[in-house]
Amino acid sequence: MKHHRTFWGAFLFGVGIIGMLDGIILHQILQWHSVYMPTDRHNQIVSDGLFHLFVTVVIFISGILLWRNDPAEKMHQPGKFWGAFLLGAGSFNFLEGIIDHHLLRIHHVRPGPDQLLYDLLFDASGLLLIVVGWLLYRRKNDGHSIHRVDRESEM
Repeated sequence: MKHHRTFWGAFLFGVGIIGMLDGIILHQILQWHSVYMPTDRHNQIVSDGLFHLFVTVVIFISGILLWRNDPAEKMHQPGKFWGAFLLGAGSFNFLEGIIDHHLLRIHHVRPGPDQLLYDLLFDASGLLLIVVGWLLYRRKNDGHSIHRVDRESEM
């Protein structure tokens, strides 16, 4: 597991950030939906609060994994980090879309006459992030590796 900490840290960071953006943009700013819609407004807000707590914990765990990563790991390549980040973000969007919008139907991206279109576009955005993330992650080293400086060895 030690040599995969950076991958999982970046992956979970992507999950947390896209989840936070979903909550901020779709739930709070646009107010298109809440996590759990078939209830009163008070419980919709509670469901959003629990969701935000969950993604905050995911971001915290990702920070611990990234902080404790192995400096010799080859994941210090920006393409590898951002690839794993986008794989996490895309996986979250795609799975959340399939599960919440289509299977459980606890909410739609934007309820109304075009809700299926919005749901499918949300799913497609997840798939696009997965594809771009996979391409970035699988790309050969571009020669722009980030090297950590060991401050203790300089002293």
